[in-house]
Amino acid sequence: MDTTRRHDGTTEGATSGDEDLGGAVFAADCRARLAFEVIANRWDSVVVYALGERGPMRPRALLDRIGGISPKVLNEALRRLEHNGLVVHRRYAEAPPRVDYALTEAGTALLGPIRALGAWAATHGDAVLAAQETARA
Repeated sequence: MDTTRRHDGTTEGATSGDEDLGGAVFAADCRARLAFEVIANRWDSVVVYALGERGPMRPRALLDRIGGISPKVLNEALRRLEHNGLVVHRRYAEAPPRVDYALTEAGTALLGPIRALGAWAATHGDAVLAAQETARA
């Protein structure tokens, strides 16, 4: 029998193929919910994808690679990703100072889900856009 761990640490039988998501589903400590919070900001996923595609990059290179993002928003995204343990920044003892950003192991592991969301968007994006247009009319 499948089991699901509840937020209090106990387990219960799962129904309809529920997976162990690291806490009671919909509870504040559910790890799936944490994952959605981490990628909820649209720029965070884009930055992770860009770093995964090209490897370590300097902020200016990220700005050039990612269209439509301002330096301020990029800096906020990089700080948020670093806070969440997805990105690490390296400072080089050079003059002038040089910094680059790279994915951590957790950040690299996020590339698969981001690519899956991209594939979903490629398949269903037109239908979503059509529904939004219909709702506006």
